[in-house]
Amino acid sequence: MARLILFNKPYDVLSQFTDARSPTPRATLSDFVDVPGVYPAGRLDRDSEGLLLLTDDGRLQSRISDPRYKTAKTYLAQVEGEPDEAALEALRKGVVLNDGPTRPASARRIDDPELWPRNPPVRFRKTVADCWIELTISEGRNRQVRRMTAAIGHPTLRLVRWRIGDWALGGLAPGEWREVAV
Repeated sequence: MARLILFNKPYDVLSQFTDARSPTPRATLSDFVDVPGVYPAGRLDRDSEGLLLLTDDGRLQSRISDPRYKTAKTYLAQVEGEPDEAALEALRKGVVLNDGPTRPASARRIDDPELWPRNPPVRFRKTVADCWIELTISEGRNRQVRRMTAAIGHPTLRLVRWRIGDWALGGLAPGEWREVAV
């Protein structure tokens, strides 16, 4: 029976279990998850937060993370400025990045979500507004959401992955995990 763990990856934590090559210690998954034999199904950048799936089943890991399966991933992104409908429509149609066009995404403005505080907090600037968008993509290029929001002129300030396929973050606090049935 495959194991599947839902983990709320905190900000500034690497999506790997070791960091032996770094001259200065950095937080890794091993600081939070002490379950032998599980590995991340996909990645979440060090400066991003939220849902990371871990499994001991290679086929499940591939089904979750391989772009050919087009597993939907939903992010909550705090962006600089206030994207208008044209900017959101550009995300919905797909934007051109330096490594080619993205697949169409689902994008909408949302009210400020009730999230845990981030440490360190996102910088606040009185003269620059910000807002939250919900963005669902079906591929997973390196720093894709950040590059997509930058391409429409609204850089990402904070990024939280909320859902992967049928699995959602739910009530997990940063650093917490739970095992679910597959």
